[in-house]
Amino acid sequence: MSENCLFCGIVAGTIPSTQVASTDRAIAFMDINPATAGHLLVVPRAHSTDLREADAEDLTAATLLAQSLVGLVIERLDADGANLLSCIGSAAWQSVFHTHLHVIPRYKDDPLQLPWHPTSGDMDAIQATAAKLL
Repeated sequence: MSENCLFCGIVAGTIPSTQVASTDRAIAFMDINPATAGHLLVVPRAHSTDLREADAEDLTAATLLAQSLVGLVIERLDADGANLLSCIGSAAWQSVFHTHLHVIPRYKDDPLQLPWHPTSGDMDAIQATAAKLL
């Protein structure tokens, strides 16, 4: 538990939330700034800044809970699909520094546009970058 963490407060019940699911290691609640109708957040109960620091069992629990919720939002909210998103660092849009996964229902006509627009990459540059990761 981190004293000044918004999500730790939600986990502890000291900050109100609309919780929709929970396990012994993770909880899921509605995002109060939804990208689309039904946008959920899934967080491990234990504090970690992002998935790089998260305990493997906590991350597994959060991922499995998110997986079950993807099926629910598609089935019960008539979503056409879903995005599962983890933001790591402020440059990647992380605004609450507690590991979390966004479950974002997607609808054919929803207005959400992520800033990435895929275009063909330079294969030499792609291979050079891959070599740095090997």
